[in-house]
Amino acid sequence: MTTQQVADAPVNPDTVSEPAETDLVPDKAVTLVQRVLMPRPADPLKVRSLYLDEENAPIRVRQDGRHSGLIAAGSEVSFATYFNAFPASYWRRWSVLGSVVLRVTVSGTCRVDVHRSKADGESMHVTGVSHQGDEQTIELELDLAPFIDGGWYWFDVTAESDTVVREAGWYAPQAPAEEPRLAVGICTYNRPVDALAAARALADDPAVLERLALVTIADQGNNHVRDAAGYTEVKAALGDRLRVVEQPNLGGSGGFARTIHEAFTRSDATHVVLLDDDIMIEPDSLLRARAFAAYAKNPILVGGQMLALQNRSVLHSMGEIVDRETFFWTNAPNTEYHHDFGKESLRESPDLHRRIDVDYNGWWMCLIPRTVVDAIGMPLPVFIKWDDAEYGLRAFAAGFPTASLPGTAIWHLSWGDKDDASDWQAYYHIRNRLVAAALHSPHRHGGKLFREMLKADLRFLINLQYSTVELHHLAYRDFLAGPESLFRDMPQSVVRAREVRATHADGQVLPSSSDLPLPSMPTAKAVRFRRIPVNPLSIGKTLVSALVHNARPVAPENLDTPQLNLAFQDARWFLLSRLDSATVGTADGRGVTFRRRDPATFRRLVTTSAQLLRRMSQEFPDLQRRYQAAAGELTSMDRWGEAFEEWGYQRV
Repeated sequence: MTTQQVADAPVNPDTVSEPAETDLVPDKAVTLVQRVLMPRPADPLKVRSLYLDEENAPIRVRQDGRHSGLIAAGSEVSFATYFNAFPASYWRRWSVLGSVVLRVTVSGTCRVDVHRSKADGESMHVTGVSHQGDEQTIELELDLAPFIDGGWYWFDVTAESDTVVREAGWYAPQAPAEEPRLAVGICTYNRPVDALAAARALADDPAVLERLALVTIADQGNNHVRDAAGYTEVKAALGDRLRVVEQPNLGGSGGFARTIHEAFTRSDATHVVLLDDDIMIEPDSLLRARAFAAYAKNPILVGGQMLALQNRSVLHSMGEIVDRETFFWTNAPNTEYHHDFGKESLRESPDLHRRIDVDYNGWWMCLIPRTVVDAIGMPLPVFIKWDDAEYGLRAFAAGFPTASLPGTAIWHLSWGDKDDASDWQAYYHIRNRLVAAALHSPHRHGGKLFREMLKADLRFLINLQYSTVELHHLAYRDFLAGPESLFRDMPQSVVRAREVRATHADGQVLPSSSDLPLPSMPTAKAVRFRRIPVNPLSIGKTLVSALVHNARPVAPENLDTPQLNLAFQDARWFLLSRLDSATVGTADGRGVTFRRRDPATFRRLVTTSAQLLRRMSQEFPDLQRRYQAAAGELTSMDRWGEAFEEWGYQRV
């Protein structure tokens, strides 16, 4: 048995190292920070691309569990993949580590080569180790110094004979100052099976289970977790670490607030990880977030990135920021939206190698240290939407950054498959955006916020979505009323929002367009209507004609008979704005809404929007003072505790 290895000093990744032969005595790896994972046996080929790059492997890797795999003779397999490459630039920026150790156990005749990338995606060979014979453990210590702007480490295995790779991982060469004690908080509303599936995934991984101090499920529906199939098994696996709290529907804000409250008032946890219920999780993500927090230079929020649940090889969200001019969330600079690893590997994707700095991370998965909660308090009582973004902004202002860590992720339904900005949730999108802006906008009169809201209202109106704008007006008035009612109105706010949405036809979902008469517009004319205006002149002319059309009376025959049946993706402003009526499919494909033009409603709503938005802009300095003065109470651990008592709850 022979193995070639580098000397004891960390490998300089800026040079190509051809190691000298030496007796291998693994002793550098101290604490595991990222396990190398094999795909699940049932994973399709596209999903395998998140774990293995098998482009040069005539025979796919045959895995034995999640941590061992057989590479056939004559194959080269790369671990330059989303879940197995090491995001070196993030550890370089935020952690105390100066190096990382690759530890891998191999048997057979093979070569292990380490590569790294730069921020522009260019890759280079760093060092390599040849091995033949019986099983042996290889350790390579690698320098993190050159990764300030971006870059990953990964390794490839070239098999001359059948080669087994097992228990590979990336290690810290030193122990952390403190071992974090993890609490997990899952918020659910009538998704008990999904919530239990997330909890079961954690309990089924021994390494994760060992590090869990508490798992709290905030059960806010009437289809209870304790009554769902599988509850007994999850309870048996987690034992006293599982805590189910049944409470009224308080949305994500109230559900996650409950899990934070339980973690930091009723356990000795040092960190809480918030998880959505409707997710699929890679359990190692919890260990990676925990390790990152353990080695952070200062307390930091660690977010998981979002993979698309309905297309699992797609990285949907890499990181997000809040534009302070418009006060709206958007993708962080240098991100690649909706990247499909099944089509382009990590090595083929230069846009995935820069470090991405963010303002916040969505609470589909986010680790929050107790230190941060002690310093800045709890989430705002805003039911849903903007609670995570506002918390990230508040934490940043207090000196606690957020990192959206690559390779730490969940699968979640992407917002491209939703339309929650125009359904009943539109109320929360707008009201909570205004509240967050009052707390954090640097602009005395809101910058471009109110101008953008007026444009959005106009866009919804010419799209015949009157219920959405009606909800916006409710949000405007509630924001103007001040912060005093946020706690008081929280449990009933969703009922009120649903009632307002149902007052217009576009807010009422029908099972199918077949419930209405056949569309009246001839196909040839419909084709002309669907032409997309592409230059400024045609866009301007279309917009003017749309506004003129919305002032004209509606043809009586179009009130009960739709002119067109439109798919959700075809319901564009330049088309709907020139119609009297149309059915439009819902984003989830389960129904349709019947949108009908109403000139009187259009005039009323556009006038009200202009008046309310002008008033908010004028009063914004005073509103900022009021909301900022109330922030301490709104985010107080004690005030949340009092609210939970008022609303009632039951621990299971």
